[in-house]
Amino acid sequence: MTKLKRVLCGTMCLAMAGSMFTACGDDNSSSTAADVAPVEQKKEGSDESKNTIKIYVWNQEFQGLFRRYYPDYDAEKSGYDTAKNEKTGTGDDYLKDGKKVVWVVNENTNNNYQDKLDTALKAQSESDDKIDIFLIEADYALKYVNSGYTTPLKDIGVTDDDTKDMYDYTKQVATASDGTLRAVSWQATPGLFAYRRDIASEVLGTDDPEKVQAELSDWDKFDAVAEKMNAKGYKMLSGFDDSYRVFSNNVSKPWVENDTIQVDDQLMKWVDQTKNYTDKGYNNKTTLWADAWSADQGPSGKVFGFFYSTWGINFTLAGNSLEKSEKDGGKQEVGNGLYGKYAVCEGPAAFFWGGTWLCAAAGTDNADTVADIMKKMTCDKDIAKKLTLDTLDYTNNKTAMQEIADDASYGSAFLGGQNHIKLFAAAAPNIKMDKTTAYDQGLNEAFQNAFHDYFNGTADKDAAMDNFYKAALEKYPNLKKAD
Repeated sequence: MTKLKRVLCGTMCLAMAGSMFTACGDDNSSSTAADVAPVEQKKEGSDESKNTIKIYVWNQEFQGLFRRYYPDYDAEKSGYDTAKNEKTGTGDDYLKDGKKVVWVVNENTNNNYQDKLDTALKAQSESDDKIDIFLIEADYALKYVNSGYTTPLKDIGVTDDDTKDMYDYTKQVATASDGTLRAVSWQATPGLFAYRRDIASEVLGTDDPEKVQAELSDWDKFDAVAEKMNAKGYKMLSGFDDSYRVFSNNVSKPWVENDTIQVDDQLMKWVDQTKNYTDKGYNNKTTLWADAWSADQGPSGKVFGFFYSTWGINFTLAGNSLEKSEKDGGKQEVGNGLYGKYAVCEGPAAFFWGGTWLCAAAGTDNADTVADIMKKMTCDKDIAKKLTLDTLDYTNNKTAMQEIADDASYGSAFLGGQNHIKLFAAAAPNIKMDKTTAYDQGLNEAFQNAFHDYFNGTADKDAAMDNFYKAALEKYPNLKKAD
């Protein structure tokens, strides 16, 4: 795999990453630049803090995995039903050594999670109530790993030997410009195209993944199938954003270079394809995560397929595919719906989507416990394999994943018995992160939002581009538009 370019130490300066930590006041100005030097901890944690593991997250995913798979989690004291894999009480979580686990959950919409986290990290040095672990995503990982608010993992005892079986890209994206690894992930997140077997059989004459892949192996073929789907009354994709990651992961240049925003040709190809699909009725004009988008994945949907990475298939698509009751706003699950009627193939281009990393907060007063959590939840082969077998998620251990990929008896019931891990195992080593910047989340969101108006016909292409730059420069005033 191509070695990750030091985007913030060459094409971007370290100060830029630090400047992205939001100010604590109301003026939305950027804070003083931070670099990878550790932040001086002026105040030690209290006795209570030393007996509490405080973890910042944006949803309950890692919380559930922690309760289910961390060996030192005290299920009995925490009121966790291991048979049902659910928390039965409302009390705190505890470890077997008596330490309490406190979860600070802030939703990830509109930069809320980062804003709240940044405020807390700035206060860490003066606080006697220390953050121990915080989670980050790929789209803004460089912002944190190149700041003084993360601890080099070697300093708390997570070694190269511990992480030797992880996929290279998961380490590259979490490596600071000084060469130190600052975060680890339990996931690798290669993407595939998940399609309806019944629709494939009707329109293409087969639901076999290899034969369907032959029909979708490049964008020209993909477009041709979209036309066939339309002729039979089906949509190729649900909405505007479905194919975005497949294009954005194959750009030839990063979003930002020398403080300048760059719109890659691949992004404009997404714009042109999506406008074409919208005008021709090849999609349903939905947006990512909207109720209509989720409904398109269920039994009443008429959409052929969805681009998803590992977590999306097992957590999102599987849930959305179930039959829902008309009561309670159509949210209540009442039947299997399309369970077993989806399959996956590689699609027209390789891509990845998402992933979650664990950072050790600078100033943690529980370094040994933090290191143990990281080793068990992200480095342990047996835990990784069990997690995948239980949940269908794709974990960050090459040996464990290859064992499942090579197991002729393994198959996902949700995917009609298909061994999707085999496809993921082939795709994961090809993931490249060499175009990543600290601005990716904000610029990706601004770009997609601005062009929704173009797709809907309420703005022309030039106006949509102008709106993108306006939103981008308001969010990142230190950047500039290309000449």
